[in-house]
Amino acid sequence: MDVEVNFVGVLAAAVVSLAVGGVWYSNAVFGKTWAKLRKIDEKKAKEGAAKAMLGMVALALVMAYVLAHVTYLSSSFFADYTYQGAAISSAFWMWVGFVLPVAASDSLFNQAPWKLTAIQAGNWLITLLGMGLVIGAIGL
Repeated sequence: MDVEVNFVGVLAAAVVSLAVGGVWYSNAVFGKTWAKLRKIDEKKAKEGAAKAMLGMVALALVMAYVLAHVTYLSSSFFADYTYQGAAISSAFWMWVGFVLPVAASDSLFNQAPWKLTAIQAGNWLITLLGMGLVIGAIGL
């Protein structure tokens, strides 16, 4: 089976990922609380911001590509799904199966506050669902 991936959808989903993160971690939303719980040194964070953002662009592209890939497989397997439905469902189940357990392990093993886990896991839920909406809307 050949897997079709729309690279315009991948790029658009990566932009959504960065936009969601930018809003989610802004000081007006969860940024101050997240930085406090994570014990972020503001000066060091500003010094490394460009490198971190470049890394996030690369990671967002990888995540968007994988989501588009899984969406195609899901839409091919579940004949009664629309491509949009397959994208959103895939995004949700990838969050439940991969992101949430990894995020929760930070609290379980590293003694991170559960509030921090909720902030981070919530960001990834909204991010993946947003990416799924875009990938599904753009389609193949």
